[in-house]
Amino acid sequence: MNRKQKAASVALAALFACGALAGCDALTTIDSEKDYAQVIAEVNLLNHEDFAEGGKFAQYKDAVSTVEISKRDLVASYVSSGYSLQQQYGMSYSQIFPTLAQSLANRELYVQYAKVDFLATGNEEGKTYSVEDYKKATEGDMSDTEREVAGIGYFLEEEEKAKAVYDLRKSINTNIDSIEEDIIKVEEDTDSYTPDSDVRTLPSGAETENEDYYPETYAIWTGKEGDSALGEYEKLPGSTRTTRRKAYIRYLANLRANSLINKSENASDIEETDYFDNQLKSSYSAKLIEKMTDKLEKEVEKDLNAAWATDEFKDALANDANTYATDRAAFEQALDGMSDTSFVLASPTDSTTQENDAYGFVINILLPFSDLQTQALGEVSADYGDEKGNHFAARARLLEKITATDLRGTWFTGKTDYSFKAADDAFTNGDAGRDRLFFEHSFEKSDKYEEMEKYFGKYTYNGTVTETDASGKAKYTLTPAKIGIDGFLTEMKNYLAFAMKDYGAGAMETITEKPADYYAPATFYKDNGEVDYSKFVYEMGKLTYFEQNGYDANKLFVKGSAENIALSVINELSFAYNTDTGGLNSYLGYSISPYKTNYMSEFEYAAQLVVKEGAGSYAVVPTDYGWHIIYCTFSFADAAQPFDFNYEEKDDEGTFSALYFEALKSDAVSTAAGNKQSKAISTYSDACSTIYEGRFKDLMNLV
Repeated sequence: MNRKQKAASVALAALFACGALAGCDALTTIDSEKDYAQVIAEVNLLNHEDFAEGGKFAQYKDAVSTVEISKRDLVASYVSSGYSLQQQYGMSYSQIFPTLAQSLANRELYVQYAKVDFLATGNEEGKTYSVEDYKKATEGDMSDTEREVAGIGYFLEEEEKAKAVYDLRKSINTNIDSIEEDIIKVEEDTDSYTPDSDVRTLPSGAETENEDYYPETYAIWTGKEGDSALGEYEKLPGSTRTTRRKAYIRYLANLRANSLINKSENASDIEETDYFDNQLKSSYSAKLIEKMTDKLEKEVEKDLNAAWATDEFKDALANDANTYATDRAAFEQALDGMSDTSFVLASPTDSTTQENDAYGFVINILLPFSDLQTQALGEVSADYGDEKGNHFAARARLLEKITATDLRGTWFTGKTDYSFKAADDAFTNGDAGRDRLFFEHSFEKSDKYEEMEKYFGKYTYNGTVTETDASGKAKYTLTPAKIGIDGFLTEMKNYLAFAMKDYGAGAMETITEKPADYYAPATFYKDNGEVDYSKFVYEMGKLTYFEQNGYDANKLFVKGSAENIALSVINELSFAYNTDTGGLNSYLGYSISPYKTNYMSEFEYAAQLVVKEGAGSYAVVPTDYGWHIIYCTFSFADAAQPFDFNYEEKDDEGTFSALYFEALKSDAVSTAAGNKQSKAISTYSDACSTIYEGRFKDLMNLV
């Protein structure tokens, strides 16, 4: 197996599960159920000496048997995972299918090993399992696949089995949805539909379902039954029983085209097919492997105590301080990759660093020139014969005419309507007509949805919203308000004051304001003719709270802290107005160096300026793109070593200590658990798994 195959096999082996497939064109022209029923791999732990008489697992051999992997399983795996191997690793068919076959064999091997491990040592909570009970669970009139499902299910709790079924049903519904969307576009009125590519980027975590959630009622909708049979499945906008039925028939046709459903099978109920049983086995297998991983991680976590965690932090801090003291390039690279699982703990202190220079992050909100304004700017001549071609005077006149609008309209009119009527505690900036917010579920305490981070959620849509259709379909007429730079700054300052009212000094303190002669061209140059970028700062300020109380980076992600509220407000305003989409959903914004950068000169100057002033500072400057509102979210100017680890705070959600400990723990347990998984597979693979490449040679020869 070459390097690409090995890397891909490891990646797939870590997942160990084949998801339900959306369907695709037939993989081959062969239309033989007998061909697809061929066994292309076998796995049986009984072939290892550990299960022979006198072996350490001999007493559990009755819970182990030969598991066969069919060519049909391989094709299903390809349609589920093979496309990503082509895209991510650039692999050919001759590489993909052996890799998939090996990953399927590894999965089956590890599932058998997990069963034996639970029989031998129980689960992490002390529950025990027996061979006798296992045999009882797998007795009766069942198909081979149903027996395998029952055998795996014996080791799962009812909640785990319910989650596995839900995951599978949801996956199948999602795949049918993707087909039905195309049908709806053709057959239904699509005036209110906006393709995904045109919908405003959603904030991370918006309407995101919790990983462990499963509803009590949820059905695969085929169009055969009415709404009362759907449970918590939510139909697509514009979906009818007719469009769903057509989509379901196409879905089955795709499965049949790949011989994943036998032509003789009645597939009116997908859950009565062999295909569903095979996919359920995969879903159960995934849950058993998760359970085994949890068990291994719990064993590792027992050794992760205060002394260990504190020493790890001290070592990391010393390493960062030593490494970055004289290596700015390494520091800047680390800063670009900073996240809540990869912190940068110290900044450079080498002799070339100038006083008050600092590194940090900024959010850039760009209010752009219109297309006509951009064209006009490109056609004007340079200011007074400026040799470098600058045209600041003409740009200044155009800056006065920039108007920005709330860009979240497609959160109403896209294929999903994320809007809801706001309660009385929303921010309207004094406009009683502003009454719509977004992502209601993401701000509720519930089992189903995750809570959003870095998004305050109280900034109402800035404009008028009229519902034009009283029927079941939500159609809107949206008229966004148009605001200039001063209007935006008023919105920003008032919203920050609103959000931080519990902190008293939550308002922005303006440090510098636009000079009276801001638009006079001579003010943009020094006496020697060089550009004076300090004169481009339209306004600058800082949140009064941080000016008076300092900035505690350890609380940056603690909900309700001043640090987190300010970040969340600016981030929300960025999603509302920012046309610099490259900055949306970044960790803390753009990383800023105090040295020469590739940013435009006006932006570079202002960004470096606010980073020197510290987190909570902002500056407004223009470039040839329009107005930039630059807000500092984090700065090493506030503290050269901004983070402190306290083991006692490891369970305090959002604190640096909690995030850092979770990252430490995750790395330690995943490494240890991964090593144990790899060891189990390597121990038994050679003796216990056999792959027959000749039986899928035709697939490997596809072009």
